Amino acid sequence: MKTHILALGALILAGAPPVSAQSDTETTTCPVELIVLGVGQDGGVPQLGNSADPAWADPSLRRLATSIAVVDRAAGARYLFEATPDIREQLYRLDQVMPVTARPGLDGIFLTHGHIGHYTGLMFLGHESMGAHDVPVYAMPSMSAFLFANGPWDQLVRYDNIELEALQAGQPVELGDVRVTAFEVPHRQEYTEVVGYHIAGPTRSAIFLPDIDSWEEWEMWEDGAAMRIEDLIATVDVAYIDATFFANGEIPGRDMSGFPHPFITHSMDRFADLPAGERAKIRFIHFNHTNPVRYPDAPERDVVEAAGFNLADEGERYCLAD
Repeated sequence: MKTHILALGALILAGAPPVSAQSDTETTTCPVELIVLGVGQDGGVPQLGNSADPAWADPSLRRLATSIAVVDRAAGARYLFEATPDIREQLYRLDQVMPVTARPGLDGIFLTHGHIGHYTGLMFLGHESMGAHDVPVYAMPSMSAFLFANGPWDQLVRYDNIELEALQAGQPVELGDVRVTAFEVPHRQEYTEVVGYHIAGPTRSAIFLPDIDSWEEWEMWEDGAAMRIEDLIATVDVAYIDATFFANGEIPGRDMSGFPHPFITHSMDRFADLPAGERAKIRFIHFNHTNPVRYPDAPERDVVEAAGFNLADEGERYCLAD
């Protein structure tokens, strides 16, 4: 699988284009491609109020809120997964991979849920900023109702900056050579349901699941929504899954055992008996600012990789077609 991953470096410096050891021709031959635009938790890195974070002084340590994009070059289409508070920088990075003439050049935005790192970037499509027109925003029923009924998001709908597209769990959205299917997961549902996405290209597929309470709770769900994460991983070629925290104790003075995310250490224990090929599919993503794997030289990164797993990096690209 690693032969299909193209690491482009951190892409951290503001305004810096992607740097690749390969030629432009070599890096644009994939007809349908997934690009990682951010790997941080909702607040990104460094986080507001954490003035001691070394990322304030060292831009190479900064991380944007988690987002991916899928581009279909034959169709000239670009799809964004999550509208994060970092959408401005992320769309600039996407422009470096697949430039467009029209702005914002998005044929669809797929939202997972109503937490700040996953939808608030929609504000930049409004008339105070870009003044976009009829950008398709794919959302589940309660997510769509939330945007329709609450300001300032309802203004985006009324001004035709966005066009809400209905999603239903388990019902694929056909987008030419790309097929996207939402699946519901248990995670703090203060305002909206929470979903992950199965993303299928012509020959390869991916999971994007940045937030979940626990793998165990999911497999005990009722009403036909129960799922074993291992079974889902088995259906794809690469899996970007929740890795918000590394382990209990990384936030000083707090018992984190009840936090609504699976620790990386727990996930590694759970997946330890999977075949090496299955473990290699996993690329942990959505790192909190306290998670040590956010640092390139952290020994915890070595632990993850020695166990046969991977960590998502900003700028990496995965080809979904031969």
